[in-house]
Amino acid sequence: MNLFLFFGLLFPFFLSSDLITEPPAARAKIVFLVSKDPLNYQADETIPLFADYLKAKGKYRIRVIEAQGPRTSAHIPHISAVKNADLLVIFCRRLALRPEQMDVLKQHFIKGKPIVGFRTANHGFSVREPLPEGYVDWWEFVPEVLGCENRGYEPEELGTLVRVIPEKKDHPILQEIQVDHWRSNGQVYKVAPLVDPKAEVLLTGSTDNVTEPFAWTRKTRHGGKVFYTALGYPDDFDEPFFIRLAENGIQWALEP
Repeated sequence: MNLFLFFGLLFPFFLSSDLITEPPAARAKIVFLVSKDPLNYQADETIPLFADYLKAKGKYRIRVIEAQGPRTSAHIPHISAVKNADLLVIFCRRLALRPEQMDVLKQHFIKGKPIVGFRTANHGFSVREPLPEGYVDWWEFVPEVLGCENRGYEPEELGTLVRVIPEKKDHPILQEIQVDHWRSNGQVYKVAPLVDPKAEVLLTGSTDNVTEPFAWTRKTRHGGKVFYTALGYPDDFDEPFFIRLAENGIQWALEP
């Protein structure tokens, strides 16, 4: 189903003159950080729609920020929103920032605030190219925050068979996911073994060649809750079970 049609079908259930009003300041503040990049799976298009879907429910105050400029010398406009965020959701790929901007992201982590990562977050600030003067990357984000390493990819044409781990089916993030498997057109990201042996794996992603962790939770050394999933391919947003997973993951991350 077309992404825009999917959300068009969902919105009548959630949109009303009451619900579309910006929630009170007491509601949790969520910042989505995305980047526009041919290899970032249209996150700059899918995430704003998903954010509108969440905002329509009236539960959160939400801002989507798109990084500006080249990947290796990017700028995050209105970064003060990140300073005030209760939750940071990251779906960006290989960004370098000015040190003072990268420090805002690091401070969110150091303060033990929750973080949710989609797909390319597993190389979100891992820049392979030489950096321009005055810009920094953050390779440690992946092991220290997400608790994994990016170990490569399966061929995209193989897609991914996404499976719920049976003994985890009652986890809050898997509530209302009424299937034990579905198919994604995105390729498998290789991350096994996870850096964090205490991470709680909820989903696996498989081809005929490999089975990898595909969604998990963990706590950072600063006590922050983390939910990450390698899902986030453009048409994953047409899959109701992925939408439920993403929404549940955000709610779980925000809970004490």
